[in-house]
Amino acid sequence: MAFFKRTKQPPSNTALLHHNGQTKQTAEASRLSDRLDQNLHRIREQTGHSRDIIIRTLSHMFGSEHTLAVIYIDGLVDTLTINHSIMQSLTSKDYDEELHTSDPAEILSIIKNRFLSIGSISDLELMEPLISAILEGNTVILIDGSTHGVIASSIGGEERGVEEPQSQTVVRGPKEGFTENIRTNTALIRRKIKSPNLWIVDRKIGRVTQTDVAVMYLNGIANDKIVQEILNRLDRIDTDSILESGYIEEFIQDTTFTPFPTITNTERPDAIAGAILEGKIAILVDGTPFALIAPITIFKLFQSSEDYYQKFDIATFLRLLRIISFVVSMLLPSLYIAISTFHQEMLPTTLLISLAAQREGIPFPAVVEALAMEITFEVLREAGVRMPRAMGSAISIVGALVLGQAAVQAGLVSAAMVIIVAFTAIASFVAPSVSIANSARLLRFGFMILAATLGLFGIMAGLLAMLIHLAGLRSFGLPYLTPFAPFIPLDQKDVLVRVPWWAMVTRPTLINRKNAKRQKMNQRPSPSDGNK
Repeated sequence: MAFFKRTKQPPSNTALLHHNGQTKQTAEASRLSDRLDQNLHRIREQTGHSRDIIIRTLSHMFGSEHTLAVIYIDGLVDTLTINHSIMQSLTSKDYDEELHTSDPAEILSIIKNRFLSIGSISDLELMEPLISAILEGNTVILIDGSTHGVIASSIGGEERGVEEPQSQTVVRGPKEGFTENIRTNTALIRRKIKSPNLWIVDRKIGRVTQTDVAVMYLNGIANDKIVQEILNRLDRIDTDSILESGYIEEFIQDTTFTPFPTITNTERPDAIAGAILEGKIAILVDGTPFALIAPITIFKLFQSSEDYYQKFDIATFLRLLRIISFVVSMLLPSLYIAISTFHQEMLPTTLLISLAAQREGIPFPAVVEALAMEITFEVLREAGVRMPRAMGSAISIVGALVLGQAAVQAGLVSAAMVIIVAFTAIASFVAPSVSIANSARLLRFGFMILAATLGLFGIMAGLLAMLIHLAGLRSFGLPYLTPFAPFIPLDQKDVLVRVPWWAMVTRPTLINRKNAKRQKMNQRPSPSDGNK
């Protein structure tokens, strides 16, 4: 107890004074010096004398005795901005006559306010912001004799242009996808939502990577509590690196140990815009084309942005087809194992005789057949992703055909099992979200083991356990099975069935309680009075 009492004692005044003294010394040491050579030495030292740090010194500028330095990182800046808006302005002879002072601070102020034709310019007086600025692609201007500097925005460099998304293609709809540049991505969303209420809250996460993260939402429509909860969870992240939005996803999701995603991702700006208009919140991370959407329900994972561009009847049909395909990709091998092993009486006699004839001579039970074929397919799929693109598809097709046919001819697996595994694989690609397709991939193996152990009873027990698990999941407080559990009749218009656009008057109820109305009522198309 004495130990705990000692640990609870407040720090003494001497310790506080010592701590404050250290803090003051650190702040003083971080300030820029009035000697340019000292500042440049500290920059070179802190960046390890890296050769991509460009330091251009200009002597006797504007008729004064002071030396000026322009600092930036080669490859991170826009060279046109450096050459035309900064260097050309600083070296122009026309400006010499406008400077009638030898005060370095005043010279720096005139350069900032009159010479630099750049949109974003700010002051600095500490070394840490200076280093951060040049690492982000900005240009820093220092002058001998001044303890201040100027940051000029010159972010640029080579980057990938806006292209069609690779993982979420559509037949009808926009063909543009996100890039690795966060500002390009926020601009793509702003082009679709031209409202001043589209707010962006920026964060820098990652002690080493200093990754830019942007939280986008529609003020007045998004739930303020959910926005604050997302910001709180982002602020709690303390790590050295964020290289992709998947890092963020695992840090802020509600439940870790679940095969189901509680945050979805997309590389389509129109999907993000649609989610924001529903009251959801988007999280964009610099360096990746995949943005996060929260909160979500499980039914959102079966919806595609293309559903809203096509007629409501075909959109409804495709949604039901995706859900059926998800169930098939998760349960078909286990159903085959259960029926062929424990419940043969459920099959018609002719089909049972045909299956028995195919399995004659197969040395393994059905579950071993299924597991071997499923693992083989997963290996082929993973190899197809990793192999060079020029030969990946060819080797995958040859591998699947040759291995499947050779395995049947060698009597290792039955032809029916090859058909089951092939159809399961095709069904797994129907889901528009890769995350929910991956859930089916993982659960499939568990259901196969349950089917081999207890037959259909094992599958039903597994489904019951999965349903209980889903009922307990939350996505930032939103029940995962909404609007079926809890049942909300008003929200059934855009879940399994999509009603026509004129009938979707309100937004999802549990997300939007203060601004639920989306559009005016009674907009059903009909001939005008004069044409009746």
